[in-house]
Amino acid sequence: MTTFHPTPARRVLCLAGSLRRDSWNRRLLQAAVAQAPATLQLDVYDALSTVPLFDEDLEQREAAGPAGVQALHAAVAAADGLVIATPEYNHAMPGVLKNALDWLSRESPAGDVLAEKPVAVLGASSGPWGTRLAQASLRQVLHTCGALVMPAPTLFVANAASRLDADSTLADLATVQSLQDFLLAFERWIARVAPPLARPEPVATARC
Repeated sequence: MTTFHPTPARRVLCLAGSLRRDSWNRRLLQAAVAQAPATLQLDVYDALSTVPLFDEDLEQREAAGPAGVQALHAAVAAADGLVIATPEYNHAMPGVLKNALDWLSRESPAGDVLAEKPVAVLGASSGPWGTRLAQASLRQVLHTCGALVMPAPTLFVANAASRLDADSTLADLATVQSLQDFLLAFERWIARVAPPLARPEPVATARC
């Protein structure tokens, strides 16, 4: 008898562009974890607050970069894809997210971690626009860094208070469907632009 093992899930790192523990975008990513297909393993990164402001003097003083930057580089390098949920501050992405991308665009022991990395962008806001302008500016920066940004579908979660419960459950069925479609599309995007996952060889077992 030959036993076939299932293909391992793609590892996807999720970044929320807000440091607030209970931010709408962190809730959206936690909802994505619950809605992800079995072929994607989503993990929300919780240490963005340890990344200092980008400073070339600081970068040069520490051979491998500050510890928070090293950890972020390593996490992105180990992931098969990246999902970024951005708030919108003054019609643009937050400084904390731009700062993280500035660090990630630098060479590190983990390599050029954004180059050719599959990335999907989404966002949630309490207002009616759902971070449309922030996502546009984020996409521009990611393209400049060489990331492979999924062009569609887009996901703009407006009026987040009526769609995301305190426990990160999506209260709106249309948003649930949109998020599921978004994640399935990202799975296809990774398969299209990234190297295929290694499939384990079938294991032959003796018949009883």
